[in-house]
Amino acid sequence: MSSRFIAEGGTPISPELATELRQLVFGTSSIPMRAEWTQTPFTFGPAKEELSYGLRSPRNATRGMLSVVQGFILKYLLFARRGRNNQDPLVCTQEMQTNALINALVEILRIISDKGKVTMVLPSPDEEVFIEHSVTFFHDSVTEKLYVFTLSPHDELEFFIKRHLKLFTEEDSPGTLLFLYSAVLTRSMSKIRNDLDSNSKAVPLTMPNNEEGSLMIVTLLLTGRATPYLHNGVVNVGDENTYAIPQYGILSRCTIGFLLWDNENSQPSVAAARQPGSRLKTPNYPIWITSCCGHFGVAFNRNPELLRNYHAESRFDLNYYSCSGHNVFMTIDNRVYNEQATGMLERQATTEGTSSISGGGGRRDDEAGGIVGGGGGGGGDNTDLLAREELTMNTPLQRLIHTKWEEAHIRFNVQPSMLSYLFCTTP
Repeated sequence: MSSRFIAEGGTPISPELATELRQLVFGTSSIPMRAEWTQTPFTFGPAKEELSYGLRSPRNATRGMLSVVQGFILKYLLFARRGRNNQDPLVCTQEMQTNALINALVEILRIISDKGKVTMVLPSPDEEVFIEHSVTFFHDSVTEKLYVFTLSPHDELEFFIKRHLKLFTEEDSPGTLLFLYSAVLTRSMSKIRNDLDSNSKAVPLTMPNNEEGSLMIVTLLLTGRATPYLHNGVVNVGDENTYAIPQYGILSRCTIGFLLWDNENSQPSVAAARQPGSRLKTPNYPIWITSCCGHFGVAFNRNPELLRNYHAESRFDLNYYSCSGHNVFMTIDNRVYNEQATGMLERQATTEGTSSISGGGGRRDDEAGGIVGGGGGGGGDNTDLLAREELTMNTPLQRLIHTKWEEAHIRFNVQPSMLSYLFCTTP
């Protein structure tokens, strides 16, 4: 056994724990998981270059997890980094990349641990194998070689990740799998099963039919609970013939948010039922993990006061980043909607209880509809023409943004072909 890992408090994984872990995360231990989980590390783009803040990976089942980690990386770079100067925080040196990744991994595990102990796993440095290959446990080159560590979420955790960061970042290392296992064990497998809703049939955490990863991995890393439900609080579901069953959604406002638009559920009633609640749509920081037509990404704004100031949301810039290494810059303009809402409130205050209020509001809606849909009444102005063309594209990203800012006028500073590429339905 590795004397170094034993000295750090590590213990070899037991056959029972390894089998249970594989079954919970991947649905079975008798066949290996998809290869990308054993070959995808946390990797940045080149330092000091454009988009050097961004993690990179091919499109595979790790993308959802990587997008959440990317969100916490952005939170550190934009809002938490010490010794900030005039340097653009999104043009990162290698040191900034390393510190951002460490802080992101630490913060996520602290959220999951909820002030309790953190459990992490690392592969044996000596390639030791602790579980025999059998019909019930098929070797995957990682799980059978793990050491398990129990750490304090404060001093020990950060020091531990710093010391062993290379195991998460080296080329072709199983960095994403090690972190997923650590997140699951920190939450505990019994609690994960409850999060997944034990009243329904068993579903693996990774949901193998999702090309870029499952929603439950995203909610586990964002909220500390692997819930499939995105609504606020607890909703009791049942009818007159059955007992009401509680569905536990998002129990508190999140540090980083989540936005969802799925073209397979474009019917209004279905789409509304699946939409995240306000605790995900309005997080503490203006950073949102996004799922758009099955593609994960991150939307963010640099202003920490964006969601705390009504006027800041009137018009602002928004970046969308995908771990494919692409960025979309857009401008969100809510001024027409805000002016309309203000006007309606003023009319209600001065003409309380009369039917003319609703009539006036309807006329204003028509006027506003012309502005939002047609880009204003400026006639042949080139800017208005461009805005009309952009609005008629009706792209998946535009629909995603409208789930948060329903009446916003969105201007994309990118070619339409890029939007089609990012959200194509084929891998």
